[in-house]
Amino acid sequence: MRKNYNLEKRKYIIGGFIFLIALIYLVRLFDLQIQDGRYKASADSNAFLKKTIYPSRGLIYDRNGELVVYNQPAYDVMLIPRDVEPFDTIDFCRTLNITPEQLVKRFADMRDRRLNPGYSSYTPQRLIAQLSSQDYGRLQEKLYRFPGFFIQKRILRQYNHPTAANVLGNIREVSAKDIENDDYYAAGDYTGDLGVEKSYETILRGRKGVEILIRDARGRIQGRYDDGAHDIEPVSGRDLKLSLDIRLQEYAESLLVGKRGAVVAIEPMTGEILCMASNPTYDPRLLVGRERGDNYKALLQDESFPLFDRAIQASYPPGSTFKPTQGLILLEEGIIDLNTTFPCHGGYINGGLKVGCHPHPAPIPLKPALQTSCNAYFCWGFKSMIDRRSKYGSSAAAFEVWKNHLVSMGYGYRLGVDLPGETRGFIPNAKFYDKFYKEGRWSANTIISVSIGQGEILSTPMQIANLGATIANRGWFITPHVVKEIQDTVIDSRYLERRFPTVHEKWFEHVAEGMRMAVTGGTCRRAALADIEVAGKTGTAQNPHGNDHSAFMGFAPYNNPKIAIAVYVENGGWGATYGVPIGSLVMEKYLKGSIAPERKAMEQQMLNSTIYYAKKK
Repeated sequence: MRKNYNLEKRKYIIGGFIFLIALIYLVRLFDLQIQDGRYKASADSNAFLKKTIYPSRGLIYDRNGELVVYNQPAYDVMLIPRDVEPFDTIDFCRTLNITPEQLVKRFADMRDRRLNPGYSSYTPQRLIAQLSSQDYGRLQEKLYRFPGFFIQKRILRQYNHPTAANVLGNIREVSAKDIENDDYYAAGDYTGDLGVEKSYETILRGRKGVEILIRDARGRIQGRYDDGAHDIEPVSGRDLKLSLDIRLQEYAESLLVGKRGAVVAIEPMTGEILCMASNPTYDPRLLVGRERGDNYKALLQDESFPLFDRAIQASYPPGSTFKPTQGLILLEEGIIDLNTTFPCHGGYINGGLKVGCHPHPAPIPLKPALQTSCNAYFCWGFKSMIDRRSKYGSSAAAFEVWKNHLVSMGYGYRLGVDLPGETRGFIPNAKFYDKFYKEGRWSANTIISVSIGQGEILSTPMQIANLGATIANRGWFITPHVVKEIQDTVIDSRYLERRFPTVHEKWFEHVAEGMRMAVTGGTCRRAALADIEVAGKTGTAQNPHGNDHSAFMGFAPYNNPKIAIAVYVENGGWGATYGVPIGSLVMEKYLKGSIAPERKAMEQQMLNSTIYYAKKK
């Protein structure tokens, strides 16, 4: 009998088809029972209610142990959509002091997956955030009338002082992007926003806990599942101790009222930031509670930009506060020694180029040049370096050496402060000028203004203060930081290690002496204190958009320094007008605790002065 091969093939085809269908069913069953959590969630939600327990957020203290930021309870109205039964909406709205229309909108927003990506009818959803204590009390009494609803306790921040807003930051509700980037968060959670709250978020937030409650067949809560044996206790966030002196911070901010600018003070030996004031500013308590959104919007629209932290985000021409760096570089490169003098005939005059200077004896060496803030001295020194082809080969090569020294002193790049938003300022390189003027077509005279902290040079007040700390330490610095201690944790080693510029330490003492001479008989005389030796350097930075900026950089005491400071007041004119007195007052307040009677008039002048920002015509 002849074998039917077509029938044989058909048998395998039918068998394969049956196997494929069985495989599809098995894969689908595996997906439904193992991978797809919806059915498990449905089953679990029939028997259990898992409530998130939010941890206490870490507290924040100042360097003296004074409590600065603490927690207060807040209450959200939560619900599990599938458990909600018909309820008296009028009574519910009256209890919470909202309208029926507002309630309808809140339900719609809750179900909108664009606004609430984590929406599920099986899991707790937030309906109303941050109840007042009165609303919370009324709802608690009536909660039994509204099946499916419960109250979730949360933690909000509160501030003991209306100061240091940009340093401390605040907390806000997480966005969809936050949830996507970090699986710790769920819709309705809060996260740090700006300042310390943001940069130390993972330390401050702690770890959430879970309470598992058991339901009966009708969905009513019967108590804790297995007497809480499966609950997870929350872990509180760790406390922070800031390097800030909150009283000094308040004082520095008070001196900036009516002005735009910044004050930064650093403890030189540790790199700890003692105060970091920026003005205009705002009360951090504005960004707490149900009005946070409206207040934040108003701050964003404020033309004075109070959310802009000028201490680390504003880039200014440093002006004459930059001259100590020039003296250090010229000494290191052997362009000058301590006896080298340059002429000053009313300024730097070379060919058809003139950079003006105020009257003073000339020619003079380095230390008196720092004392009198001689523009001509540093212009001639810069020219002697950049145009010395016998040493460097070209102006571009010499400029790169100059630039690299500055970078090692903390200019041109972010210092690495432990706060978000720090900007880098700007130190150009040779390629920048090659592109602008064409390669080989520029020399020292072309860019002479950079030698006195003008032209393309930009720095932040933090970078200027860090230079003061470096000179105070006679040749090294520690990266500035605002967190001094973390509970049960060692701070990042970056904020413990010394950083050394490429300029040898031996030159810093000479520059420090020149800055001391500026206080005893030069441009910084208003910085002098009766029984404390102060060293300083003024800065008057030209501003094409208005009046010149007033700046000061200094440190005290001269030996064993405890504070280094930078002050920058926009449109303040001469450095001695605002920068010097504000800087000396902050140093005196920190070192002595009060202002001497004979300096009270200067203090009142600074406290009460207002600068108007009229632009030049």
